[in-house]
Amino acid sequence: MDQFYLGTKILIGGGLDTLLAGKQRVLIVSDRFLVDSGKISYVTGGLDRAGAQYKVFSDVQADPDISTVTAGTAMLLDFQPQAVIAFGGGSAIDAAKAILFFSAKQRDMHDVLFAAIPTTSGTGSEVSRFAVITDRVKEVKYPLVDDGLLPDAAVLDPALTVSVPPVVTADTGIDVFTHAVEAFVSTAHTDFSDAAAEKAIKLAYHNLLNAYRSPEDLEARQKMHNASCLAGIAFSNSGLGLNHGMAHALGAHFHIPHGRANGILLPYVMSFNAGCVDGLTPTAKRYAQISRLLRLDSSSVRQSALQLIRTIRSSMEKLGMPSTIRDAGVTQAEFEADVEAMATDALADRCTATNPRPCTKEDIIHIYHRAYAGRLL
Repeated sequence: MDQFYLGTKILIGGGLDTLLAGKQRVLIVSDRFLVDSGKISYVTGGLDRAGAQYKVFSDVQADPDISTVTAGTAMLLDFQPQAVIAFGGGSAIDAAKAILFFSAKQRDMHDVLFAAIPTTSGTGSEVSRFAVITDRVKEVKYPLVDDGLLPDAAVLDPALTVSVPPVVTADTGIDVFTHAVEAFVSTAHTDFSDAAAEKAIKLAYHNLLNAYRSPEDLEARQKMHNASCLAGIAFSNSGLGLNHGMAHALGAHFHIPHGRANGILLPYVMSFNAGCVDGLTPTAKRYAQISRLLRLDSSSVRQSALQLIRTIRSSMEKLGMPSTIRDAGVTQAEFEADVEAMATDALADRCTATNPRPCTKEDIIHIYHRAYAGRLL
């Protein structure tokens, strides 16, 4: 039986004050930069005007880890808020999800409003039932998947992304595209998830470069916010694939930003899934459909799939992103020392379970090697 779930109220362009009306105790989960820069006033300003009590948990760092979640959970259980607001990028939202998830094991959290306000356009975490937590000792990322992780509401305000550095716009934008592509070819895709994925692909393809080159283009920023959200809706229902499994392992071992790791791996994983080297698979037809959607299609399924893969690599060059693991700053010795462990982690990753082409540990090692050296075909 297929199913499609949409439980998040989406406020496009603003609306936080209305959302928080009547809430007198609010916990804000964010990061130190957003607090120190004063951007946190986007949330605290309205709470101050309403005379509400609030606390800010600002210890979130990139790739939130177990100790961060433990500290945030302790603050929540002590403060007993009526609402939890995640304000920031994917790390802040994932941290808030994990804090709520583990708090719910100690008290009833059904009456606590959970709202997410993304300040980057990338993870789609504001509408997904996924979160990723890092174990820094074991160098492993653990995906959490649970309906309880889904926010009650999301605020998509493009003004919050205007000051995002171009490199972050590029990393998070490629993450959007990867989410949508993996959702579209996932073994659990449906007509409904396809619709969200297709729209996200078109929006990202037509607006990412504009948002990167012209940061104050609010129309492009809103379109990328919408693309990120739609991609999140798609993959939250369909699952992801090998690309994310490999990116989680690559990021955990070499501290490469998640979106960048996804972008580096995407052409190589797509080539494997399509069977461009060893014989076309049914997934090649799905990639050819995306090519037609973007008007990139050619005379055959193989060429259409390849045209999409090459276009992704070309787009990454225009965004100033590395196209190989080596270009991301990983030495040959470091890579060879960790590649087998990364393949083991990627194969066990929950995201890999819905990859359209079955794979072995040896397949994954081979893809990592191609992605390191830049051998696409």
